[in-house]
Amino acid sequence: MAERISWVLVDGENIDATLGGQILGRRPQPEERPRWDRLLSFVTDRWNQPARGLFFLNASSHLPMPFVQALLALGYQPVPLSGPADEKIVDIAIQRTLRELAAREGDVVLVSHDRDFVDDVARLADGERRVGLVAFHEFRSSEFAGLPGVEFFDIEYDAEAFDAPLPRVRVIPIDEFDPADFLR
Repeated sequence: MAERISWVLVDGENIDATLGGQILGRRPQPEERPRWDRLLSFVTDRWNQPARGLFFLNASSHLPMPFVQALLALGYQPVPLSGPADEKIVDIAIQRTLRELAAREGDVVLVSHDRDFVDDVARLADGERRVGLVAFHEFRSSEFAGLPGVEFFDIEYDAEAFDAPLPRVRVIPIDEFDPADFLR
């Protein structure tokens, strides 16, 4: 019997757009982007089983080979896609993958904020598998909150995927509050 795995589906466009547009207010520098290897390690450690990552990329205009090679070195399978500019090709591919995973064994972690995946994630949360969503908590579609059986993780605070703290405003549980963080 094969060892159970966790499939990690990364909507890189969505995470990058949220990081740049909502958090930083500009295009992220390379050192400000997530450390994608930490995300696979987080899922592996959290669910105590191997994680396999699929990283979906819009490669309609070009294939960023240095990034693709880095993803391969980190253990991800890049999924470079092309299609018409008026279609959300990355979303379409992730939706198809989520639907295919519904017919297979294994646990699933989606890395995205996008409400377009709510119905497919709901179908996966069938009680037979673990289903997780990794995102910046405050930017995650509120429609995910009503899905029973889905675990929510913050990409910065839970997965610790960044080298330096991001300029985010978040609600702080009193047990985690450190006034020194604000007295700088």
